[in-house]
Amino acid sequence: MKRSTDRILTTHVGSLIRPAELQEFLRAVQGGKPYDEKAYQTCLTDSVAAVVRQQADTGIDVPSDGEFGKSISWAQYALTRLSGFERRPIKEDKANPFKRGADRTRFADFYAELDAKEAVSTTTEAICVGPIAYTGLGELQRDIENFKAALGKVKVSEGFLPVAAPASVIPDRKNEFYKTDEELQTAIAGAMRTEYKAIIDAGLVVQLDDARSAVTYDRMVPPGSFADYKSWLEKQIEVMNEATKGLPQEQIRYHVCWGSWPGPHVSDVPLKDIVDVILKAKVGAFVIEGANPRHEHEWKVWKNAKLDGRVLIPGVISHATNVVEHPELVAERIVRLANLVGRENVIGGTDCGFAQGPFYRRVHPSVMWAKLEALVAGARLATAELWGRAAA
Repeated sequence: MKRSTDRILTTHVGSLIRPAELQEFLRAVQGGKPYDEKAYQTCLTDSVAAVVRQQADTGIDVPSDGEFGKSISWAQYALTRLSGFERRPIKEDKANPFKRGADRTRFADFYAELDAKEAVSTTTEAICVGPIAYTGLGELQRDIENFKAALGKVKVSEGFLPVAAPASVIPDRKNEFYKTDEELQTAIAGAMRTEYKAIIDAGLVVQLDDARSAVTYDRMVPPGSFADYKSWLEKQIEVMNEATKGLPQEQIRYHVCWGSWPGPHVSDVPLKDIVDVILKAKVGAFVIEGANPRHEHEWKVWKNAKLDGRVLIPGVISHATNVVEHPELVAERIVRLANLVGRENVIGGTDCGFAQGPFYRRVHPSVMWAKLEALVAGARLATAELWGRAAA
């Protein structure tokens, strides 16, 4: 994993807004409608090449493939790569696992309005009905090959592929096969190791996306206690560490956020209360949300929390507002963290992905690229301040 040895490097969380022509194929894939498979694969390859090229042209040092190869969301995509699951309609809205949480309870009127406005509805749930095994090597290898081919045509520091951490694989899944949910979790982690290892073996950095690590607090407390939640979180980190055991830590990034939805987030667990557990993850870098107004103040956590030689990739650009950050603000956010943990240990990043799946986005595509441009410009200003010179 590259470090900011002579300038502040830039990256992001991974998911980028899909082009319209690719979305048309993905709608057919999701809807089970007929489509031209060869044309779809050509479109996907070309789309990955184009988005990697645009990231490089923008100045992003560590790009991704935009998650273009995932036909479902950042976490549900695993349904196409794991055996043992079936999808069923959610019978009652009140039972919908995607509509739970303390934030939704307190701001019920707001969420009712948001749900109606955004017209995003989850109507099916995933049930584990058989043994879990990794079956997606063909799809995964396609994504790796597309990405590496695209990287070979640009000049960047390195590339990363984002995939789901064990706790976030098919969230809100139900178990009808394994004796306990812990057995189910262990089986998922064991299967997903295949994906993690394949990406690393291909010479890429793997990013383990784990929104559920922090979001579960909102779902669990109340009625559960903070102690209940922290015990759950510690178990998830243990399971993830087992899934990556023996893999090179320097090729693993761990992404933690509080969910990408545009809600109040007043019931988010504070970073200071869980950072000790998060830092137990055996990874080379931590990609942590930090630019939105609910969490920006938490940069102070790094006054005491110890990275132990690992890299911090803070969100210094928000994915959730169309307001484009000023480069001077971006530089300010980078510099104050660099002064705490060391400039070589900071890479400028984003809070979360700009696209929440193939079709849903938080900002306009033109705004997304403007934000990434602001990230690059801010990193250059930070470089000038931290090294006493302009970036090369």
